[in-house]
Amino acid sequence: MTAEKDRLQDTKWKNWGPYVSNRQWGNVREDYSPNGNAWNFTNHNNAESYAYRWGEEGIAGISDVKQLLCFAFSFWNKKDKMVKERFFGLSNPQGNHGEDIKEIFYYLDNTPTHSYMKMVYKYPINEFPYDELVAENGRRSKKEPEYEIFDTGIFDNDEYFDIFIEYCKADHNDILARVTVCNRSQHEAPIVVAPTAWFRNNWKWGYNTYKAEINASHDGSINIAHDSISIRKLYSRNTNAQSVFCDNETNNSKLYGAPAGENTYFKDGINNYIIHQTNTINPAKKGTKASFLIDELIGAGESKVFEFRLCPAEADEPFEKFDEIFNTRQAEAEEFYKEIQNDTVNEDERNVQRQAFAGLLWNKQFYHYNIGKWLKGDPNFEAPRNFNEYVRNTEWNHLHNKDIISMPDKWEYPWYATWDLAFHCVPFSIIDAEFAKGQLLLLTKEWYMHPNGQLPAYEWNMSDVNPPVHAWSCFRVFKIDEKTNGKPDLLFLEKVFQKLLLNFTWWVNRKDKNGKNIFGGGFLGLDNIGAFDRNMELKDGQHLEQADGTSWMAMYALNMMRIAMELAQYYQVYEDMAIKFFEHYLYIAEAMENLGEGTKGLWNEEDGFFYDVLQLGNGDSVSLKLRSIVGLIPMFAVEIVDHRLLEKMPNFRTRMEWILKNKPELTKLVSHWDEEGQGRKHLMSILRKNRLTKVLTRMLDENEFLSSYGIRAMSKVYEENPFVFSVHGSENIVYYTPAESDSRMFGGNSNWRGPIWFPINFLIVESLQRFHYYYGNSLKVEFPTGSGDKRNLDEVAQNISKRLCSLFLKDEHGQRAFNGGNPKFNYDEHFRDYITFFEYFHGDNGRGVGASHQTGWTATVAKLIKPRLTF
Repeated sequence: MTAEKDRLQDTKWKNWGPYVSNRQWGNVREDYSPNGNAWNFTNHNNAESYAYRWGEEGIAGISDVKQLLCFAFSFWNKKDKMVKERFFGLSNPQGNHGEDIKEIFYYLDNTPTHSYMKMVYKYPINEFPYDELVAENGRRSKKEPEYEIFDTGIFDNDEYFDIFIEYCKADHNDILARVTVCNRSQHEAPIVVAPTAWFRNNWKWGYNTYKAEINASHDGSINIAHDSISIRKLYSRNTNAQSVFCDNETNNSKLYGAPAGENTYFKDGINNYIIHQTNTINPAKKGTKASFLIDELIGAGESKVFEFRLCPAEADEPFEKFDEIFNTRQAEAEEFYKEIQNDTVNEDERNVQRQAFAGLLWNKQFYHYNIGKWLKGDPNFEAPRNFNEYVRNTEWNHLHNKDIISMPDKWEYPWYATWDLAFHCVPFSIIDAEFAKGQLLLLTKEWYMHPNGQLPAYEWNMSDVNPPVHAWSCFRVFKIDEKTNGKPDLLFLEKVFQKLLLNFTWWVNRKDKNGKNIFGGGFLGLDNIGAFDRNMELKDGQHLEQADGTSWMAMYALNMMRIAMELAQYYQVYEDMAIKFFEHYLYIAEAMENLGEGTKGLWNEEDGFFYDVLQLGNGDSVSLKLRSIVGLIPMFAVEIVDHRLLEKMPNFRTRMEWILKNKPELTKLVSHWDEEGQGRKHLMSILRKNRLTKVLTRMLDENEFLSSYGIRAMSKVYEENPFVFSVHGSENIVYYTPAESDSRMFGGNSNWRGPIWFPINFLIVESLQRFHYYYGNSLKVEFPTGSGDKRNLDEVAQNISKRLCSLFLKDEHGQRAFNGGNPKFNYDEHFRDYITFFEYFHGDNGRGVGASHQTGWTATVAKLIKPRLTF
C-alpha cells in the first residue's frame, strides 16, 4: 500500500485542506439585502473591507474542516490600487456573458489527503487592468466574446510573475508552505509577499461570544490562540519579514459612513498599510488577522523562494527538515499517481489526467449555509427581508449545510450543485472512493434533503429541478469502488437507496403533471436549450411534456431497479423493490410511446427524433421540433441484465414472466426482452434498434450534432436556418450558437444551444457502450453519417471519447483545442503544459468557454483517459 493510500485510512489527515473559496462575495449566503440583489450586496470592490458571515475567500487558501482558521497568500506588485488578496472577476451583471473570472492560474497537483498540493498563479508585474476589464466587457454585447485579461496585452512581453504555491504536511496538523516567485520579464521587478492567517468571524452575529486571538511572538513568529485549533504557530523562514495585525471586522466607516466605534483596525487594515502606509494596523501586534510582509526585488528571469510553517507547537528549528519533508511528500504523490496511472502510458494523457484530479481536489470547499438563520437574520444583524416580494429558499428552512463539499468551480460557482456533484464523484471514486461515497450520501441527509424528498439544487434556488442522476452516480461509484477495492460496500448502497426512494417518490408526485408518467421539471439544468424558458408558467392549462424529463425518469427507474437487483443478491427483500422499479420503467416507456399521434408524440417517426410537446388547454398538442440534446437523452434509459442475475432472483423472474404473458402492450416496449443477446443478456431501453439507429443517424451527422470534439448540444442546422416558435404572442428564434450564449434567459453565462458539454457527452459514451454490450457487432451504424464507413457502437463510443479527450491533448501541431488557438498558451514553455478544465467548449473549434476551472464534471475526462474496465 502506498503512503498516501495508508493516510486515507486516517480521517485526521483531511482535517486541513484547500477548503477556502476563491470567491465569497456575490453569493446568496452573504446577501442580506431587502431586494435579493446578491451581486451588489457584496462585491469585489467592498470585499477587502467586509467581514463575511458564512465563509472565507483567498488565493490558494487552506483551512480546517470547520473553517475556524484560514491561511492564504496575498501579493502586491507595487503598482496595483489594492493588494491581490483575492482573484478578480466580473459579477453576473457586469459580464457580457455573466460572471467571469479575469485571472490566469492553474491547479497542478494535489493528493486526496492534501498531503501535497501545488498550483501556479500568473500575476502581472504592471498595474492590473481592473477598470479596463470592467469597461470593455460592459461595452460588449451578448454576441461578442468575453474580453479576457490576456486580451489587454498585459502578458505580451512576459511582464508577469509565475507564483508557484506549494503545501505539504509533516503531520495532519503541521503544514509547510513554499512560494516560488519567478520573474518572467527582462527587467527586475518588486513584489510584496504576504502570507496571511485569520479567523473566520463567528463572534459578531450574536450567537457566540468567544473571540480568539493572533499575536506577535518574541522570536518574530506569530502566535495563534484558539481553543478548538491545534495549530499554534506561524513561522516565516525569511528573517526580514515584518508581522502586521488587524481584525477580521467590517470597516463600517468606509463602506457605510458609520462611526468607527472602538475597533479601528479593520479587515482592510493590512491592505491599507501596505498600499498607503496608513496607521491601520494594530501597534499592539494582535488581532484576528495577521500577515508576514516580505518586500523583495526579483531580478530579470530570476526566482526567489519563500517558506512558511503552520505547526502545533513552538519549535527551535521549524525549518530544519523542511526540504526533506517536501521531497518526501512529493515522492509519495508520485508513487500514489503512478499506481493510479499504471495503465496510462502516454505522457500527455498522464499530465492532463493528473491536473484533472488536482483540480477536483483543489475545488473542495467549506460550505456553510443555515437557511433558517439566514432568512430571519442574526440577533445582532437583522435581515430586512420583504416576504411580500420574492425571497429565495423560503421553503428550505430546515437546510443546514456545514461541510466540505466538492464545488463546480470555487470562483464562478462556489456553491454545490446537486447534478454537477453526481458527475464529480465518478472521477473522484478513482482516487478517493470514500470521499465520493460520502458526498453522494451527504446530499440525502435530512438536513440537506427536503422532508418531501427533493434534493437541494443550488443556493440561488434550492427548489430548481436538476436531472435525477444521483442514482446513476451512486451505482457507478459503487461498482468502481468494488472493482478497485475488491469488495462491495453494501452499507453505502443500502443507505443511499433508502433515501433515493423518497426522492423518486417526490419526482412522481410533483413533476408528473397529470399522472400519466410524462414528466416536466422545467429547464432541468439545460439553460437556454429550449425555444422559451422551460420554467415559464404557461397559460390556460398549457403545459410542457418534456422528452428529457421523461427520459431522465426512465433512466432513474432503471438505475433504481439495478441497485435493487444488486442488493437482492445479498438480501432477498430487495427483489420486491426491483420489481416495483421494473414496472415503473415500463409505464414510463408506454407513456412516451402513446402520447399523441404522429408528429404530436414525444417520438416523431418522420424525423426519427424525440421532441418536447406543448399540451394545449383544449386537448391539442404541438410538437416543438427543435433538435437538441433533449432528443438524445432517451438513450440514457438503457440497462442490460445478465440472465444469470435473473436466475438468482426467482420472484423477480416470476413477476417479469407474468407481465410478458398478460401485458403485451408493456412487453413490446422492452427491447427484445424475450430474446437473449450475446452472452445471455437482456436489454431494457426506450430505444429499440430501429429508433436507436435513427437517433444515431442524427447524432453522428457532422452537419448536425457530431463535432471534431464531441457531441454538440444543438443541431448545427440552425446556424443558417434558425428554429422559430411563437408563444404568448411573442416570436422565439433559436440559432445554433457554438460558444457564448446570445440569450440572457437564465441571466448568466450558461448556454446549451450548441457547445459541447462534458456531462451529457460522458453519458452518451456510457450509453453507447451499454448498447454495444448487448448488440455486439450485430448493430453497426455509419460513422460519420453519410461516410459509408460502418462501425459498431463500442467503436463509436471510443471515437467520441477520443474527440472529447482531444480538447485537452496536444494535436499533431502541438496545440490544445481548449486554448482557442492562442499561440502563447499552446507553445510558450511556461503555459503549454498547463490545463484549464472549462465549463463547456466551442462546438466547432473546441475553445474553452464559461467557467475556466470547472474541474468538476469536466474532470470526467480523467475517467475517459483511464483505459476502460468493465463495471
